[in-house]
Order: sequence, then C-alpha cells, then structure tokens
Amino acid sequence: MPLHTPTIRLCGRHTSSALLALGKGGRMHPRGEMRVTKARTRAFALDSQAIETSNNSLRSTVKHAFTEAVTSVLPPDIHVEMNVTECSNPSLGDYQCNSAMQIFAELKKNGDATFSNPRALAEAIVEAVNNKNGLFASTSVAGPGFINVTFSTSHLAQQLAHTVHDAEDGKVTILARKDTLPARKAVVDFSSPNIAKEMHVGHLRSTIIGETICRTLESIGVETVRLNHVGDWGTQFGMLLTHLSDKTDTDFEIRDLQAFYKESKLRFDSDEEFKLRSQAAVVKLQAGDEEMTAKWKQICEVSRQEFEEIYRLLDIKIEERGESFYNSMIPDVLDELIQKNIAVTNDGALCIFQEKDSPPLICRKSDGGFNYASTDLAAMRHRIKDVRADWIIYVTDMGQSRHFEAIFDAAKRADWLNEGQETSVRLDHVSFGLVMGEDGKRFRTRSGDTVPLKSLLSEAQSRCLESLQSRENNNMDKDKLEEAARIMGISAVKYADLHNNRTTNYTFSYDRMLDLKGNTAVYLLYTHARISSILDRAGDDDFSSFDEDELVLTDEKERRLALTILKLPDTIDSVIQDLLPSRLCDYTYSLCVAFNEFYGACKVIGDEREKPRLILCHATALSLRRAFYILGIEPLYRL
Repeated sequence: MPLHTPTIRLCGRHTSSALLALGKGGRMHPRGEMRVTKARTRAFALDSQAIETSNNSLRSTVKHAFTEAVTSVLPPDIHVEMNVTECSNPSLGDYQCNSAMQIFAELKKNGDATFSNPRALAEAIVEAVNNKNGLFASTSVAGPGFINVTFSTSHLAQQLAHTVHDAEDGKVTILARKDTLPARKAVVDFSSPNIAKEMHVGHLRSTIIGETICRTLESIGVETVRLNHVGDWGTQFGMLLTHLSDKTDTDFEIRDLQAFYKESKLRFDSDEEFKLRSQAAVVKLQAGDEEMTAKWKQICEVSRQEFEEIYRLLDIKIEERGESFYNSMIPDVLDELIQKNIAVTNDGALCIFQEKDSPPLICRKSDGGFNYASTDLAAMRHRIKDVRADWIIYVTDMGQSRHFEAIFDAAKRADWLNEGQETSVRLDHVSFGLVMGEDGKRFRTRSGDTVPLKSLLSEAQSRCLESLQSRENNNMDKDKLEEAARIMGISAVKYADLHNNRTTNYTFSYDRMLDLKGNTAVYLLYTHARISSILDRAGDDDFSSFDEDELVLTDEKERRLALTILKLPDTIDSVIQDLLPSRLCDYTYSLCVAFNEFYGACKVIGDEREKPRLILCHATALSLRRAFYILGIEPLYRL
C-alpha cells in the first residue's frame, strides 16, 4: 500500500465544493470487481483496495468465508477475487456473491469441465461455506448461480458487542490496519475562496465536502493535511492596492471589504489613469516592494478574518496556503518542464499540449506573466516533493475537469508521480455540480447577486429557532433553544448538500432541508435526541460494559437494526473508494429509519428484554455519533 501522501483539493478554484473521481492512472479497480487469473499458488487474495478495519466489516467477513470455500472447490492454479455485495432484496439474505457465473466461464474457457453449469459450481461453494459453523444462519443458490447468505443472530450479536466495547469518546472506532490504508498521508485542498471577496453559496460545496473527506480519511488513520488554496495573488490586487494608497487618512481602516472591492472595481473600469497605476502596483508587488507588500498583507488579513468567521460556524479546520506561497517556485518548475520537452513556446506563450487538436495548457502568458496553471503545477510539485503526498485530491466544480486533466497529464509525463516513491502518487479531481434555486436557475438573491454564505447560514438558524419556539410543551430556556437552533441550522445546510450525489446539481430549499419527516439532518438529530432520552430514562447503567451472553437478538426488528449498525465500516470503505460522502448520508438515514422501526415495534423501558434493547440503543447512538462527526453534524441530546 502507498507510503506516500495524497493531496486532495476540494475547491472551486476559488468558488466551491468537492468530489473525488479516480484519475485515469489510478491504482484502484472498480469496487467489488471479480477477477480470475491463472496463478502458480493457491493464494486467494482479497480485493487489494479493500480497507480492513479494526472491527471486521460484514462484507470482508463474507468475502473471507467465500474465498476459503472456493479454495476447496477450484483447481489450485486459479486465483480468484470474489464479488460480494449487499442483497438488494433483504428477503433473499444479507449479502450475495455472483462470482460463480464468471468463474465457470473462465473454467470452461480453460477446458475444465468439473462443473456442468454455474449453478453446480455455486452449490459446491455453498456446501463448503456451510462448514463455517455459526457464521451464517442460511445460505442458498438462486437463479443461474447467485449465492445468498444470511448472518446468524449470534454472529451479529458478537460483532455488535465488539463494536460497543471498542468504542472511544462516545463514538464507534473504525481504525484501519496500516497495511490496508489507501494512503499514508493525504493533502486535501478545499474551499479556496478569493481574498477580498465574500464567501458565497458557491463555496459551500467545496468547503463541507472537503471537510467530510478529511474526517473520513482521518477516521481510519490516514494523516491528512488540509490546505486552503486561496486566491491571494494576481492582477486584481493592483486596483485594491492603488485604491488603498489613495486614501489620505493615515488612520484609514478597511471596515467593509466588499464595499472597498466594489469601489476599486468601479474606478478600475472607469478611470484609465487609475487602471494604469493599478497595473504598475501589481508589478511592484510581484517585485517585492515593501510598501505594496505591507498593504497587500493588510487586505489579506481583513479578508482572512471574514473567512475564519465562516469556518468557525461550519467547524472547519484548514491551513491557508494560497497562490502566493507557490509564486517563487514557479520558474524552476517551468524550467524543468521545458528541459523535459513537455512545455514548449507557442506564439510567445509557454504551453503544454496533450493532443494535437486539443487546446494547450498555457502555463506562462506571452507577456511573461504567470497564471492559474503555473500555480497549480508548482503546487503539485511541492506537494509531491516536499509534503510527500501519495494521494492528491482536487475538489472543484465540473467546469475545471479539462484543466485538471491537463495538469495531471503534465505531472505524469514529467515523471513526478513515481519520483522516489514506493508506489505511484494518486491524483484525483473531485468535481461537483451547481447549487440551484427552486426556480431551476443558479441559486441567487432576488437582485441576481450570489448569496453570501454568512447570510444563508444565519437564515437557516433563524428558521430553526422559529420552529423550536413554536412547538407545544417547549420547556427549553432561551440559551438552549438558540444553541439547538444553531446546531440544527448549520447541520441542515451541510446535510442538504452532502446527501446529494456530488456530480449532480441540487436544489437549495430551506423548507425541504428543515423537514422533520424527510431525509434531513433535522430528522437525524431528533432520532439521536430520542435515543438519548431513552438511555437517560434507563438510569446510570453502563451500556459499554456487559457480557456478550446478555446481547441476544430475538425480534426481526432487533436483528435488522443490529445488521444496519454493523454496516458502518463498509460504508466508510465505500466513501473512501469513490470519495462520495452521500453514501455516508444514505447509511445514517437508513440507520435512523431502522432504529425508529425497532422502537415502534419493540418496547424498551420496562420490558423483560430491556437490557439487550438498551444495548442496541446505545450501539445505535455510538454509530450515529461517528457518522455525525464525519459529516460535521454536532449531536443534540435533547429537543
């Protein structure tokens, strides 16, 4: 496995969100793919990309069982990777293996007639699997060779007990074995707003998807470096610096950066003399002029304070490393690309061509100035060579896909990805769709401006507060109500974005995201508060300490809840494989649905089965809090 650092960029190139798609040269094959190859030994390796967690996942358990079973029914020179998925129809079983058909086709191709058809092979595998005493309650073959398995309640109870006993800090623990980690160190580049401009709704996707990916990787033990590639360098600073220099009041301070920016832009567009002085100011700044540098730092600091306020609201941890950080590195990086005949001069500009007819990646303008591509190439070089990343993930909107394809191609041709590494550095561009209004157009204010992120978050909190205040029998004091409204509002905005597939546009709707009965953060938070109330009423019992014999599952709703709880490690694996946070949202919602169905059918407090059912409640809360933490949702214990 990689012993090098992944860089993940979750940004809109100073606009927005994050999604990781596998690069063309990625090391990973599609999840669950079954491969059959000839081999000299009888080693039946599991899917090499699967993450092995400290508490064995259900999918890996099934896979191990089938791998061992297949060993006894296939010739010793066949190497197999089994395809195991959840049953789409729960009435058939918990998990399904459909590898028998593919294995049979390969055997037939090699002239092996041991089995008359795929079903005969599947039945032989089932017979071998049945020897795994106590693991499965049933195994069966359906159709031409689909093998379905149902876990025994004793195995589910045993695994659930381990999950509860291993939990730390009130959450399920999902550390992966170091030899199965997808990377040793990941650099996640996300958010990336522009200095001197207000963060708006377009930055929301990058910021929260990036944070979620960081927390997912960290939860299994990957070292993660969170980078904010802010736009703090470029021609726009000329007008800001000149406008600031024209202020004659020595005590002048920028109190409203947005108004200051608009004033500067108005002068730049209408005053030719101001425009010329602004262009000269950029040259001075890039040359290291002390006065211009001091004013530049002043503007950056004002903007930084505004960003930090948003990051505190969203609970985002990120290190600023803007475009200016890489500026001094650009000449050497471009010289290297020239020496390797990757970058060539074309019409005065330095360009990198991918294909004969495709537009070039311009990495130095004809006037000698650097640009976005120049900075990206230098940043990638630094992250591989100095930060030692073995996975670099960029999260921006879909409109930048071609740009990153060209950047990745240049890095590959320059042989940066294999330089001094035990394995090739993995590169991913996580693309995402737009935030739309209910009118089907980009989400904007009535005046047509982008929606400031701060006002959007404030509106969500205000609506939650009104909803809580209007409830009957509301006995929470003012401070607790406001705190609950803050948590609900921020969580609702995050979850409304995260539960959508990142590659699609989604419609922003306060009414939908604050719906108590839908797939919303509000529903999840109410479910957690309900569980907390049940455990509080039960008294001071320590539900983290119990004998495994006390946890017996007798009701189907109990079994279904236990099964759902135990799917969290597989869900985390799936999120990391394809960098799709929406899969964790799907899990969290399904867990809440399973709990509420259990609670509606099974009495807990005062029932003769109170203890095992309270343990189930406790285990649900532990899993919910782990999922909440990764999604950036703060749990509520009372509503």
